[in-house]
Amino acid sequence: MAYEQAKSSVQHSHSLNLENRSRLNLTGVEDVSGFDESLIVLSTALGELTVRGEQLHIERIDLDSGQLDVRGKILELSYDEPAPKGSLWSRLFG
Repeated sequence: MAYEQAKSSVQHSHSLNLENRSRLNLTGVEDVSGFDESLIVLSTALGELTVRGEQLHIERIDLDSGQLDVRGKILELSYDEPAPKGSLWSRLFG
């Protein structure tokens, strides 16, 4: 089995800990799609998570273990469901 396949088959559990709306600790982070001081978009084991706020800073990121720490003023946390896999036909008739 190739390294990329082995890495993608391991799914971390996902947890979120928010302290005083200023410290956010996440596990189960698979990728960070983009970030700036007001928005962080990342993929987790349970779907895409968008963090909105002010003066957001990624303090620590370790994608091998799936951990991410964010500091700043957290205003909103929003999950999007992952897109269904497979072709249109398999989703309709599968």
